[in-house]
Amino acid sequence: MKKWLIVSTLLLLLAASFAGCAKNNKEKVYVYNWGEYMDPEVRVMFEKETGIEVVYDEFEQNEEMFPKVEAGAVRYDVVCPSDYMIQKMIDEGLLAELNYDNIPNIKNIDPVYLKSAEEFDPGNKYSVPYCWGTLGILYNKTMVDEPIDSWGAIFDEKYSGDILMIDSVRDAFGIALTYLGYDLNSTSVTELEEAKALLKAQYPLVQAYVVDQVRDKMIGGEAALGVIYSGEAIYTKRENSDLEYVVPKEGSNVWIDAWVIPKNCRNKENAEAFINYMCDPEIALKNFEYITYSTPNKAAREMITDPDIKDSPVAFPDESVLNRCKTYRYLGAEIETLYNDKWNEAKME
Repeated sequence: MKKWLIVSTLLLLLAASFAGCAKNNKEKVYVYNWGEYMDPEVRVMFEKETGIEVVYDEFEQNEEMFPKVEAGAVRYDVVCPSDYMIQKMIDEGLLAELNYDNIPNIKNIDPVYLKSAEEFDPGNKYSVPYCWGTLGILYNKTMVDEPIDSWGAIFDEKYSGDILMIDSVRDAFGIALTYLGYDLNSTSVTELEEAKALLKAQYPLVQAYVVDQVRDKMIGGEAALGVIYSGEAIYTKRENSDLEYVVPKEGSNVWIDAWVIPKNCRNKENAEAFINYMCDPEIALKNFEYITYSTPNKAAREMITDPDIKDSPVAFPDESVLNRCKTYRYLGAEIETLYNDKWNEAKME
Protein backbone atom coordinates (compact mmCIF):
# COMPACT_ATOMS: atom_id res chain seq x y z
CA MET A 1 0.00 0.00 0.00
CA LYS A 2 2.75 2.38 0.95
CA LYS A 3 4.73 1.37 -2.13
CA TRP A 4 1.66 1.99 -4.32
CA LEU A 5 1.21 5.42 -2.72
CA ILE A 6 4.82 6.36 -3.43
CA VAL A 7 4.51 5.25 -7.07
CA SER A 8 1.22 7.14 -7.44
CA THR A 9 2.78 10.27 -5.97
CA LEU A 10 5.71 10.03 -8.36
CA LEU A 11 3.36 9.60 -11.32
CA LEU A 12 1.35 12.63 -10.26
CA LEU A 13 4.49 14.73 -9.89
CA LEU A 14 5.70 13.58 -13.30
CA ALA A 15 2.34 14.42 -14.88
CA ALA A 16 2.38 17.84 -13.23
CA SER A 17 5.89 18.40 -14.54
CA PHE A 18 4.84 17.58 -18.09
CA ALA A 19 1.75 19.77 -17.72
CA GLY A 20 3.92 22.64 -16.54
CA CYS A 21 6.21 22.24 -19.56
CA ALA A 22 3.22 22.12 -21.87
CA LYS A 23 1.76 25.22 -20.24
CA ASN A 24 5.02 27.14 -20.49
CA ASN A 25 5.39 26.07 -24.12
CA LYS A 26 1.79 26.97 -24.93
CA GLU A 27 2.19 30.47 -23.51
CA LYS A 28 5.01 31.41 -25.90
CA VAL A 29 5.46 32.12 -29.58
CA TYR A 30 8.97 32.30 -31.05
CA VAL A 31 9.18 34.94 -33.79
CA TYR A 32 12.07 35.61 -36.20
CA ASN A 33 11.69 38.86 -38.14
CA TRP A 34 13.71 41.48 -40.00
CA GLY A 35 15.36 44.20 -37.91
CA GLU A 36 13.09 47.12 -36.95
CA TYR A 37 10.24 45.51 -38.89
CA MET A 38 7.47 45.76 -36.30
CA ASP A 39 6.26 48.33 -33.81
CA PRO A 40 7.55 47.02 -30.44
CA GLU A 41 4.28 48.10 -28.84
CA VAL A 42 2.43 45.58 -31.02
CA ARG A 43 4.24 42.71 -29.33
CA VAL A 44 3.29 44.05 -25.92
CA MET A 45 -0.34 44.43 -27.02
CA PHE A 46 -0.42 40.88 -28.36
CA GLU A 47 0.93 39.52 -25.08
CA LYS A 48 -1.64 41.44 -23.04
CA GLU A 49 -4.56 40.40 -25.25
CA THR A 50 -3.66 36.73 -25.63
CA GLY A 51 -1.48 35.86 -22.65
CA ILE A 52 1.10 34.47 -25.09
CA GLU A 53 4.66 35.68 -24.54
CA VAL A 54 6.53 36.76 -27.69
CA VAL A 55 10.15 35.58 -27.83
CA TYR A 56 11.56 37.81 -30.57
CA ASP A 57 14.75 37.60 -32.65
CA GLU A 58 15.83 39.68 -35.66
CA PHE A 59 17.83 39.08 -38.84
CA GLU A 60 19.21 41.37 -41.53
CA GLN A 61 19.18 39.18 -44.65
CA ASN A 62 17.24 36.19 -45.95
CA GLU A 63 20.54 34.34 -46.35
CA GLU A 64 21.28 34.90 -42.65
CA MET A 65 17.85 33.62 -41.61
CA PHE A 66 17.64 30.47 -43.73
CA PRO A 67 20.47 28.33 -42.27
CA LYS A 68 19.27 29.03 -38.72
CA VAL A 69 15.75 27.88 -39.53
CA GLU A 70 17.07 24.92 -41.52
CA ALA A 71 19.38 23.79 -38.72
CA GLY A 72 16.59 24.09 -36.15
CA ALA A 73 18.93 25.01 -33.31
CA VAL A 74 16.23 27.52 -32.39
CA ARG A 75 12.77 26.26 -33.31
CA TYR A 76 10.88 29.33 -34.44
CA ASP A 77 7.10 29.41 -34.66
CA VAL A 78 6.79 32.36 -37.04
CA VAL A 79 9.32 33.69 -39.57
CA CYS A 80 9.09 36.50 -42.13
CA PRO A 81 11.13 35.64 -45.25
CA SER A 82 10.94 37.22 -48.70
CA ASP A 83 9.26 35.73 -51.77
CA TYR A 84 12.12 33.73 -53.32
CA MET A 85 13.24 32.45 -49.95
CA ILE A 86 9.72 31.27 -49.16
CA GLN A 87 9.78 29.33 -52.44
CA LYS A 88 13.07 27.75 -51.40
CA MET A 89 11.73 26.83 -47.97
CA ILE A 90 8.66 25.25 -49.55
CA ASP A 91 10.80 23.29 -52.02
CA GLU A 92 12.98 22.00 -49.21
CA GLY A 93 10.02 20.94 -47.07
CA LEU A 94 10.72 23.35 -44.21
CA LEU A 95 7.26 24.93 -43.88
CA ALA A 96 3.96 23.82 -42.38
CA GLU A 97 0.68 24.40 -44.19
CA LEU A 98 -1.46 27.11 -42.61
CA ASN A 99 -4.84 26.41 -41.05
CA TYR A 100 -6.86 29.42 -42.18
CA ASP A 101 -9.62 28.57 -39.72
CA ASN A 102 -7.21 30.09 -37.19
CA ILE A 103 -6.43 33.11 -39.41
CA PRO A 104 -9.84 34.67 -40.18
CA ASN A 105 -8.24 38.11 -40.63
CA ILE A 106 -6.81 36.89 -43.93
CA LYS A 107 -9.98 38.52 -45.33
CA ASN A 108 -8.25 41.91 -44.84
CA ILE A 109 -5.36 41.12 -47.21
CA ASP A 110 -5.97 42.60 -50.65
CA PRO A 111 -6.57 39.77 -53.17
CA VAL A 112 -4.07 41.51 -55.49
CA TYR A 113 -1.22 40.60 -53.12
CA LEU A 114 -2.50 37.11 -52.43
CA LYS A 115 -2.48 36.56 -56.19
CA SER A 116 1.06 37.95 -56.46
CA ALA A 117 2.15 35.69 -53.62
CA GLU A 118 1.00 32.66 -55.60
CA GLU A 119 4.05 33.18 -57.81
CA PHE A 120 6.16 31.73 -54.98
CA ASP A 121 3.45 30.02 -52.91
CA PRO A 122 0.82 28.43 -55.19
CA GLY A 123 -2.55 28.35 -53.46
CA ASN A 124 -1.27 30.53 -50.58
CA LYS A 125 -0.81 27.34 -48.57
CA TYR A 126 2.23 28.43 -46.59
CA SER A 127 2.39 32.22 -46.35
CA VAL A 128 0.47 35.39 -45.50
CA PRO A 129 1.76 38.69 -46.97
CA TYR A 130 3.03 41.16 -44.36
CA CYS A 131 4.76 43.95 -46.27
CA TRP A 132 5.74 44.72 -49.84
CA GLY A 133 7.71 47.30 -51.74
CA THR A 134 10.31 48.09 -54.35
CA LEU A 135 14.09 48.40 -54.48
CA GLY A 136 15.54 51.65 -55.77
CA ILE A 137 18.00 54.48 -55.34
CA LEU A 138 17.82 57.12 -52.63
CA TYR A 139 19.80 60.21 -53.56
CA ASN A 140 20.62 63.55 -51.98
CA LYS A 141 19.49 66.29 -54.35
CA THR A 142 22.23 68.63 -53.07
CA MET A 143 25.00 66.13 -53.79
CA VAL A 144 24.25 65.02 -57.37
CA ASP A 145 24.52 66.87 -60.67
CA GLU A 146 21.00 66.08 -61.88
CA PRO A 147 17.93 64.01 -60.97
CA ILE A 148 18.79 60.32 -60.86
CA ASP A 149 16.77 57.92 -63.03
CA SER A 150 19.17 55.08 -63.84
CA TRP A 151 21.10 52.34 -62.06
CA GLY A 152 24.07 53.73 -63.96
CA ALA A 153 24.50 56.35 -61.22
CA ILE A 154 25.72 53.81 -58.67
CA PHE A 155 28.37 52.61 -61.12
CA ASP A 156 29.51 56.13 -62.05
CA GLU A 157 33.08 57.07 -61.02
CA LYS A 158 32.10 60.67 -60.34
CA TYR A 159 30.28 59.47 -57.22
CA SER A 160 33.26 57.49 -55.96
CA GLY A 161 33.21 57.29 -52.17
CA ASP A 162 29.64 58.56 -52.05
CA ILE A 163 27.84 55.32 -52.91
CA LEU A 164 26.16 53.04 -50.37
CA MET A 165 25.69 49.62 -51.98
CA ILE A 166 23.27 47.04 -50.64
CA ASP A 167 24.97 44.05 -49.02
CA SER A 168 22.61 41.43 -50.43
CA VAL A 169 23.57 38.92 -53.11
CA ARG A 170 20.20 38.75 -54.89
CA ASP A 171 19.65 42.50 -54.76
CA ALA A 172 23.16 43.32 -55.94
CA PHE A 173 23.02 40.88 -58.84
CA GLY A 174 19.42 41.84 -59.60
CA ILE A 175 20.56 45.44 -60.03
CA ALA A 176 23.58 44.56 -62.15
CA LEU A 177 21.67 42.13 -64.36
CA THR A 178 18.82 44.58 -64.87
CA TYR A 179 21.19 47.43 -65.74
CA LEU A 180 22.89 45.18 -68.29
CA GLY A 181 19.52 44.39 -69.86
CA TYR A 182 19.22 40.85 -68.51
CA ASP A 183 16.58 39.09 -66.43
CA LEU A 184 17.12 39.64 -62.70
CA ASN A 185 16.47 35.90 -62.28
CA SER A 186 19.11 34.97 -64.84
CA THR A 187 20.75 31.54 -64.61
CA SER A 188 23.17 32.18 -67.47
CA VAL A 189 26.79 31.74 -66.39
CA THR A 190 27.88 34.25 -69.05
CA GLU A 191 25.40 36.89 -67.87
CA LEU A 192 26.30 36.34 -64.24
CA GLU A 193 29.96 36.73 -65.08
CA GLU A 194 29.20 40.07 -66.77
CA ALA A 195 27.20 41.16 -63.73
CA LYS A 196 30.07 40.15 -61.43
CA ALA A 197 32.52 42.17 -63.54
CA LEU A 198 30.26 45.23 -63.21
CA LEU A 199 29.97 44.80 -59.44
CA LYS A 200 33.71 44.26 -59.13
CA ALA A 201 34.35 47.48 -61.06
CA GLN A 202 31.99 49.21 -58.64
CA TYR A 203 33.83 47.91 -55.57
CA PRO A 204 36.43 50.73 -55.30
CA LEU A 205 33.67 53.34 -55.71
CA VAL A 206 31.61 52.06 -52.77
CA GLN A 207 31.79 53.85 -49.45
CA ALA A 208 30.17 50.94 -47.61
CA TYR A 209 28.11 47.80 -48.17
CA VAL A 210 25.03 48.17 -45.97
CA VAL A 211 21.46 47.05 -45.38
CA ASP A 212 19.72 48.73 -42.43
CA GLN A 213 22.53 51.28 -41.96
CA VAL A 214 21.75 53.02 -45.26
CA ARG A 215 18.88 54.88 -43.63
CA ASP A 216 20.87 56.74 -40.98
CA LYS A 217 23.81 57.39 -43.30
CA MET A 218 21.61 58.99 -45.95
CA ILE A 219 19.69 61.05 -43.40
CA GLY A 220 23.00 62.31 -42.04
CA GLY A 221 24.26 63.32 -45.48
CA GLU A 222 27.13 60.85 -45.37
CA ALA A 223 26.66 59.73 -48.99
CA ALA A 224 25.13 61.00 -52.20
CA LEU A 225 23.52 57.74 -53.29
CA GLY A 226 22.25 54.62 -51.59
CA VAL A 227 20.45 51.48 -52.67
CA ILE A 228 17.42 51.17 -50.43
CA TYR A 229 14.03 49.52 -49.97
CA SER A 230 11.04 51.78 -50.52
CA GLY A 231 9.83 51.60 -46.92
CA GLU A 232 13.12 52.92 -45.62
CA ALA A 233 13.01 55.65 -48.26
CA ILE A 234 9.70 56.95 -46.91
CA TYR A 235 11.18 57.30 -43.44
CA THR A 236 14.37 58.99 -44.66
CA LYS A 237 12.45 61.51 -46.75
CA ARG A 238 10.55 62.54 -43.62
CA GLU A 239 13.81 63.13 -41.78
CA ASN A 240 15.74 64.84 -44.59
CA SER A 241 13.87 66.82 -47.27
CA ASP A 242 16.94 66.76 -49.54
CA LEU A 243 16.44 63.06 -50.18
CA GLU A 244 14.58 61.61 -53.17
CA TYR A 245 13.70 58.02 -54.11
CA VAL A 246 13.48 56.54 -57.58
CA VAL A 247 12.85 53.15 -59.13
CA PRO A 248 15.32 53.27 -62.04
CA LYS A 249 14.05 53.29 -65.60
CA GLU A 250 15.74 49.96 -66.40
CA GLY A 251 13.49 48.23 -63.88
CA SER A 252 13.90 46.68 -60.44
CA ASN A 253 12.58 44.21 -57.91
CA VAL A 254 9.11 44.30 -56.38
CA TRP A 255 9.09 42.09 -53.32
CA ILE A 256 6.71 40.61 -50.78
CA ASP A 257 7.70 39.59 -47.26
CA ALA A 258 5.28 37.15 -45.68
CA TRP A 259 4.65 35.25 -42.46
CA VAL A 260 5.36 31.51 -42.54
CA ILE A 261 5.44 28.73 -39.96
CA PRO A 262 8.41 26.33 -39.93
CA LYS A 263 7.44 22.67 -39.91
CA ASN A 264 9.47 22.11 -36.72
CA CYS A 265 7.71 24.90 -34.82
CA ARG A 266 6.86 24.43 -31.16
CA ASN A 267 3.47 26.16 -31.09
CA LYS A 268 1.56 26.13 -34.38
CA GLU A 269 -1.72 27.42 -32.97
CA ASN A 270 0.07 30.27 -31.20
CA ALA A 271 1.86 31.04 -34.46
CA GLU A 272 -1.44 31.20 -36.34
CA ALA A 273 -2.89 33.41 -33.59
CA PHE A 274 0.11 35.75 -34.01
CA ILE A 275 -0.28 35.89 -37.81
CA ASN A 276 -4.00 36.54 -37.43
CA TYR A 277 -3.22 39.42 -35.04
CA MET A 278 -0.80 40.93 -37.56
CA CYS A 279 -3.64 40.91 -40.13
CA ASP A 280 -5.97 42.94 -37.92
CA PRO A 281 -6.47 46.31 -39.71
CA GLU A 282 -5.60 48.46 -36.68
CA ILE A 283 -2.48 46.42 -35.96
CA ALA A 284 -1.43 46.45 -39.62
CA LEU A 285 -1.90 50.22 -39.69
CA LYS A 286 0.12 50.62 -36.49
CA ASN A 287 2.97 48.60 -37.97
CA PHE A 288 2.79 50.52 -41.25
CA GLU A 289 3.02 53.87 -39.47
CA TYR A 290 6.03 52.63 -37.51
CA ILE A 291 8.06 50.84 -40.20
CA THR A 292 6.71 52.76 -43.26
CA TYR A 293 6.80 49.66 -45.48
CA SER A 294 3.77 49.28 -47.74
CA THR A 295 0.99 47.19 -46.30
CA PRO A 296 -0.96 44.62 -48.34
CA ASN A 297 -3.78 44.98 -45.80
CA LYS A 298 -6.58 46.67 -47.77
CA ALA A 299 -8.60 47.51 -44.67
CA ALA A 300 -5.56 49.13 -43.03
CA ARG A 301 -4.74 51.21 -46.10
CA GLU A 302 -8.28 52.57 -46.14
CA MET A 303 -7.70 53.78 -42.56
CA ILE A 304 -4.61 55.88 -43.45
CA THR A 305 -5.53 59.53 -42.82
CA ASP A 306 -2.42 61.31 -44.14
CA PRO A 307 -3.05 61.92 -47.87
CA ASP A 308 0.69 62.32 -48.52
CA ILE A 309 1.22 58.75 -47.34
CA LYS A 310 -2.02 57.21 -48.56
CA ASP A 311 -1.29 58.41 -52.10
CA SER A 312 2.51 58.24 -51.85
CA PRO A 313 4.13 57.07 -55.12
CA VAL A 314 6.92 55.57 -53.02
CA ALA A 315 4.64 53.56 -50.72
CA PHE A 316 2.06 52.72 -53.37
CA PRO A 317 3.62 53.15 -56.85
CA ASP A 318 1.40 53.18 -59.91
CA GLU A 319 1.29 50.52 -62.61
CA SER A 320 3.86 52.27 -64.79
CA VAL A 321 6.45 51.61 -62.08
CA LEU A 322 5.28 48.14 -61.11
CA ASN A 323 5.15 47.02 -64.74
CA ARG A 324 8.94 47.38 -65.00
CA CYS A 325 9.55 45.49 -61.77
CA LYS A 326 9.85 41.74 -61.25
CA THR A 327 9.87 39.40 -58.26
CA TYR A 328 12.82 37.18 -57.41
CA ARG A 329 12.45 33.44 -57.88
CA TYR A 330 14.33 30.67 -56.15
CA LEU A 331 16.76 29.40 -58.78
CA GLY A 332 17.90 26.13 -57.20
CA ALA A 333 20.82 25.20 -54.96
CA GLU A 334 23.42 25.04 -57.73
CA ILE A 335 22.63 28.50 -59.13
CA GLU A 336 22.32 29.92 -55.62
CA THR A 337 25.86 28.74 -54.87
CA LEU A 338 27.03 30.30 -58.14
CA TYR A 339 25.49 33.65 -57.15
CA ASN A 340 27.10 33.52 -53.72
CA ASP A 341 30.53 32.64 -55.12
CA LYS A 342 30.43 35.44 -57.66
CA TRP A 343 29.23 37.93 -55.06
CA ASN A 344 32.19 37.07 -52.85
CA GLU A 345 34.52 37.42 -55.84
CA ALA A 346 33.03 40.82 -56.70
CA LYS A 347 33.92 42.18 -53.25
CA MET A 348 37.53 40.96 -53.33
CA GLU A 349 40.30 43.45 -53.98
